[in-house]
Amino acid sequence: MFAWIKYLPVLMICLLVSACASSVVPPARYMLPSDNTASAPDQPQGTLRLSAPRLAHYLDVDGIVMQLDDITLNAAREHQWAEGLGRQLERALRARLSHALPTLRVIRAEGTQPDALTLRLEVNHFQGRFDGLAIASGQWQLLDDDGALLAMDNFHAETPLEEDGYPALVRALSSSWNQSAELIASQIRQGNYFD
Repeated sequence: MFAWIKYLPVLMICLLVSACASSVVPPARYMLPSDNTASAPDQPQGTLRLSAPRLAHYLDVDGIVMQLDDITLNAAREHQWAEGLGRQLERALRARLSHALPTLRVIRAEGTQPDALTLRLEVNHFQGRFDGLAIASGQWQLLDDDGALLAMDNFHAETPLEEDGYPALVRALSSSWNQSAELIASQIRQGNYFD
């Protein structure tokens, strides 16, 4: 009847080993570096409404995406965004556009704003690449207050990583995003859409 007692030490060791093996290390979480936001102008020449960027499906994940070769993508399990990537990109873009277009009020696209132009973005690439570059690319569209298309163009920026590792990748991705924002701001200025 008590024959199973001699197996008790083996059972305890098995339980301890399985408990140690199942401990999970939480993933490292990253945010894009924040930029100093520019103050809104007292007498703005116009209002630019910024819609939340639409991300390619493979980017709308928690893990930071790395392109391993010309066709293989990998979303990291242990290196993740601390907040949704779309929200981070929107916030960073709004700050950068406010700085680059100081005569405009740059706001989130919520509700209606008379005479405001709307900027929409599709982000097709926002990832590290096997050749040591951080890529940001996609398309932007500028719409008038009736929704008619005023301008449309692609954006593309590449930043080399200064060192290996995910912190360097996140910083390089942020730099590529800032370059993209500067390019968009420059094209909006050249178009004189707010005159």
